[in-house]
Amino acid sequence: MSENKFPTEIIDLPSEGKLYPKDSPLSSGKIEIKYMTAKEEDILTSQNLIKKGLAIDTLLNSLIVTKDVNLDDLILGDKNAVMVAARILAYGPEYVCEVTNPTSGTNISHTFNLAECPFIKLPEGITENKFEIELPVSKTKVTFKVLTGKEEKEIERDLNSSKKIGTQISPELTTRLRYIVIEVDGDGSKSTINNFVQNMLARDSFTLRQKIQQVSPDIEMKQEIEIGGDVVEVDIPLTTEFFWPKTQ
Repeated sequence: MSENKFPTEIIDLPSEGKLYPKDSPLSSGKIEIKYMTAKEEDILTSQNLIKKGLAIDTLLNSLIVTKDVNLDDLILGDKNAVMVAARILAYGPEYVCEVTNPTSGTNISHTFNLAECPFIKLPEGITENKFEIELPVSKTKVTFKVLTGKEEKEIERDLNSSKKIGTQISPELTTRLRYIVIEVDGDGSKSTINNFVQNMLARDSFTLRQKIQQVSPDIEMKQEIEIGGDVVEVDIPLTTEFFWPKTQ
């Protein structure tokens, strides 16, 4: 535990630290966070932060204790794991919310055990944030990476800039792929990557996005539950009660 007046816990990351530079504290595959206090609850109820969509990120940044690490350093899957761990430490693993029966469309109240959400691990043999795929149609060999929170924010800024200049079609997919792709047939120049992304065939694009999803470590936010005598798999919805459970 760190030298901190608040209790802390060291939690594991789905990536096991393999996607971070060797000199990063995150390469250990662990991160230390403190237990939430009433001060952090103030963050969750800040209307200013809520309106800006910054409440959760501000909360998680305030909980990270590991030196020289902030939320933007984390890849999305590790960030999700930190969010779930923070919620468990604050209010326990029981999470009550409404879910929809995928067969009948009816809603029921269900209690999920967040401690039972497993990690989605990296494929065997991966030791760095670098993945390769040969696309099915063009046979192009693409090298890509998993994005960090910092890069996600850079993408958001690029997209906001596109909106300001009056772009009719939001280039969300191509902008994201520009950040994800590292090399095209061994060429890592920005001009080559930009041209490739803009002109990639739809089937190749779909295959690449599938591959990105398959190799991205995360925490599984799905569970099997019984509804009306049937066992079905449902997504665990992130409602306002995830970080602000009812007091009764």
